[in-house]
Amino acid sequence: MMKNRKIITISLIIIIIDQILKTMIRFNLQLLETITIIPKFFYITHTENTGGAWSILEGNQLFLILISIIFLIGLIFYIKKEENSTKLSLISYSLIIGGIIGNLLDRLFLNAVIDFLSFKIINYYFPIFNIADIAIVIGTSLLMLDIIRSEVNGRNKNRR
Repeated sequence: MMKNRKIITISLIIIIIDQILKTMIRFNLQLLETITIIPKFFYITHTENTGGAWSILEGNQLFLILISIIFLIGLIFYIKKEENSTKLSLISYSLIIGGIIGNLLDRLFLNAVIDFLSFKIINYYFPIFNIADIAIVIGTSLLMLDIIRSEVNGRNKNRR
């Protein structure tokens, strides 16, 4: 049960930070308004994304909501079944769950995900994203690292 408590705590922290920042953006910036933080590199820009990452499946909110819920349920069942959780995998699951729920709340209540972190690298504007997106990417990356590490160390019994 301690593993569940850790996952819930970290996930809630991610959700709260994500939702507070998105609320601040929604109430303090007009849609598409930009604040320069570091000229020619980092901006805060209020956008609303009705699609997935990079606006994939734009306008398909119901599908994206269902996929998020199905993935969350599957991940929760997997976590409950997994016997050999590592600290890294628990952190990974927490970040992924927190990120999915953060964006899911936007989809359910706003019909779009609030994105606001905007980076320009040389002459390329990276797609605008949010804290939930960061949590999902970091969580997934750490989980892949943990799986690779487990395979190398021979701890792969419950990873299939």
